[in-house]
Amino acid sequence: MKTIDELLAEGVSGKRVIVRADLNVPLADGQITDDGRIRAVLPTVEALTGAGAKVIVASHLGRPKGAPDPAFSLLPAAERLGELLGKPVAFAQDTVGPAAHAAVDGLEPGQVAVIENLRFNPGETSKDDAERAAFADELAALADVYVGDGFGAVHRKHASVYDLPARLPHYAGYLIATEVGVLQKLTEEVQRPYAVVLGGAKVSDKLGVIDNLLEKADRILIGGGMVFTFLKAKGYEVGASMLQEDQIPVVQEYLKRAEEKGVEFVLPVDVVVSGGFPDLKAKEPTHPDTVPADAIPAGQMGLDIGPATAELYAAKLADARTIFWNGPMGVFEHPDYAGGTRAVAQALLDSPAFTVVGGGDSAAAVRLLGFDENAYGHISTGGGASLEYLEGKTLPGLAALED
Repeated sequence: MKTIDELLAEGVSGKRVIVRADLNVPLADGQITDDGRIRAVLPTVEALTGAGAKVIVASHLGRPKGAPDPAFSLLPAAERLGELLGKPVAFAQDTVGPAAHAAVDGLEPGQVAVIENLRFNPGETSKDDAERAAFADELAALADVYVGDGFGAVHRKHASVYDLPARLPHYAGYLIATEVGVLQKLTEEVQRPYAVVLGGAKVSDKLGVIDNLLEKADRILIGGGMVFTFLKAKGYEVGASMLQEDQIPVVQEYLKRAEEKGVEFVLPVDVVVSGGFPDLKAKEPTHPDTVPADAIPAGQMGLDIGPATAELYAAKLADARTIFWNGPMGVFEHPDYAGGTRAVAQALLDSPAFTVVGGGDSAAAVRLLGFDENAYGHISTGGGASLEYLEGKTLPGLAALED
């Protein structure tokens, strides 16, 4: 795929460049709680504006149902982008209508406009090829050149990701180029020992990547809500913890395969439990208990890996040369259940390995818990996209940028 550096060498002064970014930031009461994804696209936007391009930033936010919804407006993201750029950013209150054309027509070289949430138009996410193509045609009318830089969306066959690049000269932005380079280090150029830490809520979300990593990783460490399906698969009782019973046979098969292949599967030896899920707004103390992983009491809910497990996991990561971490170890948003996630984040910093933090929740945890994100080898902006790449799938948004 051609990169933005090739585009800059060709010259972009005065050209309208539409940048498909990922401004899908978390919001609380209309306020951005983590602007990492906006900051991730800055190098591409700044390079284009510095070269005199008229930049149109397009993105989705959340899951509106194909119609305008003020709760999912990109206006807060546009305002934050302007603050980070240190210059005004125009905002169009539609995607391809009169406001969008007016905003683009009003741009001078070096200026930026953000168009409204792409998913306000049903054509963006339509499974009907013709409907998606029609929306892509309208988007293409706004620009002369396409730059793909929304890595968090490249696993989606959406109009702005898959269909639009075919209608314009297309290039990969800095973020996508960086993400692909990092993922190649996790799949093709791996330094060993290669350790993978997987957490998050549902084991079903990670089955594909576990299946593929059983062929590549040396050890896999499991935490988060998904771990209780693994514990149940080993015959342990898990109390009121999150459990996907229908996945137990699959998990048992993976544990068997790991043993046959010599891949070390590491599960918690202790768990932090409570009688219920904590209030993440009030964050009042909940008086948790720590129990052995094979002795979770009935009615108790596992909410984090325990301190002995945190020490075990740190030891398992200490000699690694490559580490990929996707998914928190517990309910890190509450102080009582952040210990496991904090321990893993610190273990990555202490390791000499090339470290990759993949996934929105893991990246948010690193920032929320006060770690310097620049101290890690790479913090990915695309959780689902990263996982599908590691599963060996073809990602539509990357295929569309290839010539």
